[in-house]
Amino acid sequence: MINICVLQLVGILQIKSYQKIKEFLDQEHVGRISSIDVNGYPQVIPMNFVFLNDFVYMHSHIKGEKIDNINRNNKVGFEVDRELEFLPSYFEDPKNASLADTLYISIVMKGFALLVTDREEKTLALNGLMKKYQPEGRYDPIESAMKVLDAVAVIKVIPKSLFGKYKIGQHMHVDARKDLAQKILEHNLPTAKETLKIMGFEITENGLQMVDEPIW
Repeated sequence: MINICVLQLVGILQIKSYQKIKEFLDQEHVGRISSIDVNGYPQVIPMNFVFLNDFVYMHSHIKGEKIDNINRNNKVGFEVDRELEFLPSYFEDPKNASLADTLYISIVMKGFALLVTDREEKTLALNGLMKKYQPEGRYDPIESAMKVLDAVAVIKVIPKSLFGKYKIGQHMHVDARKDLAQKILEHNLPTAKETLKIMGFEITENGLQMVDEPIW
């Protein structure tokens, strides 16, 4: 029975909407690429990235350990996450530490990495990164004939599997979710308003109102 319940919970927490995954990846600024080093150990490095045309692109120095790793073994992992809200144990019980929890969103990929050599694709990726991280513009777009393309590497991750999880109270009954939302509001962390919005709540003159049932 315990195993069945765990599997059911995992199913509830799984992100089923590919569009929601894309939206989340567009919003997040740091992802972590995992490659295998020369001694067979995983190496995890935080990177700026853009998710473009169903691929992950990152820019890098043309030399370095992660480049060596990819050239030697192109199997990689890629992960992006956001902690929405830590839920203190005393939300549920004044003594029981095991009841502490976290609301979160996470995406995990497994796939293959390669170094982009096509200048047009490299230009597309670099301009995609600029558009994501500097949306206000105020720069000249990169062009494929520019020498800067020779001074930077672009890593492309081709996903073979893509798995997303989110925990925003969707596994709880409505009344319990409303109670949790109220506790988050009263706890008043800097993240509270954004977390409540993601959970489907709105702060009104009459208090918290559940205005949406977020299904990812």
